Amino acid sequence: MSSFRYCPPPGLDRVFARPDNVGMTSLEFGAYPPRLSDADRERALEVLREGAAQGRVSQDTFMRRTDVILRAQWHSELDAVLQDLPTRRPRSRWYVAAITRLFDFRQRVRKAWQSQRLPELLLPAPASYPFSIGRAPGSMLRLNHYTVSRAHAQLRSVGDGSWKLRDLGSSNGTWVNGSRVTGSVTVRPGDVVRFGQIGFRLVVAQPPPAASPPALPPGPPPEMPPGPPPRL
Repeated sequence: MSSFRYCPPPGLDRVFARPDNVGMTSLEFGAYPPRLSDADRERALEVLREGAAQGRVSQDTFMRRTDVILRAQWHSELDAVLQDLPTRRPRSRWYVAAITRLFDFRQRVRKAWQSQRLPELLLPAPASYPFSIGRAPGSMLRLNHYTVSRAHAQLRSVGDGSWKLRDLGSSNGTWVNGSRVTGSVTVRPGDVVRFGQIGFRLVVAQPPPAASPPALPPGPPPEMPPGPPPRL
């Protein structure tokens, strides 16, 4: 049997095959490159924070590269992420930590600003029927969007001043404050819910102001007691 060559994935040594004494083919694999350690990822994050502090990467790039570093398994992946960032003369840790907190604060502000701009979804009143949500024509809240299932979710009051949101096996999921719902969860006013890609902010109906009693019509002026008789 003739020998052949196998081209390995990037980062691996070449693999050669040659016939052995019994006519079978044996493979000799090169050693795998060492995997990343937590210390390697932490050093890469320090370099990325330093680049953000110097204004070399934007906020979105910083978040995207952070996710890549945390998921990386090989040194070549870190090299690809940090190839355009300097690795010398790092700033002090307090400065990098301050920049990191600033990025986190801006992210929280952006999420809060977006949640306030969402349309409001009124929570059902106590002792009312379950509130059906979906794309089907009979839904109480019909959302005609391709990411919404026909029977997507159900919202109901449980009678003790709280509400339950239940996912009905939707394809694109029901989300509460960024977490996907499995089964049913308790929701409250102010929560941000999302059905597929359609989001709402939950609100509760405000009771109407109490009517003030009608004003009484003005009565006759009080009678004055008679004065002393005039002197002659």
